[in-house]
Amino acid sequence: MEARLNVFGNPVAMKFLKHINSAGKVLSDSGLPAATQELVKIRASQINGCGFCTDMHTKDAAAAGETSVRLNLIAAWREATVFTDAERAALELTEQGTRIADAAGGVTDEAWANAAKYYDEDQLAALVSLIALINVYNRVNVMVQQPAGGYEPGMFA
Repeated sequence: MEARLNVFGNPVAMKFLKHINSAGKVLSDSGLPAATQELVKIRASQINGCGFCTDMHTKDAAAAGETSVRLNLIAAWREATVFTDAERAALELTEQGTRIADAAGGVTDEAWANAAKYYDEDQLAALVSLIALINVYNRVNVMVQQPAGGYEPGMFA
């Protein structure tokens, strides 16, 4: 399987990715817990059907010490007992923020208030920005049909 467009070799795509990667660095350096960041990236990628990002972020999370039980239960987080209340709030915000077109009104006040119970303003800013950013990556990869499975943790570091 080959991608429709080589985003790693095209000068326009590379310039764009350089800028969004810089935005990602700001978020990875924020006060939002690293484990929560990976959960958010994985859940949005699952929803969007982005195999490339799902592959990358599950492998990065595992390399950082995330358990296989938690990784395997992300898609079913509502029924899983392995996530903290804060993580569950972030996952709910991720789902609603990713599925904006599917829900009248977008993110509910309840989901926002729940997230605000666990995250301060800077963390909320990072969380919202992270949800938006992973959705950008997902859309690029899905549109070009970027193949999944070959990612090795840290290969883009």
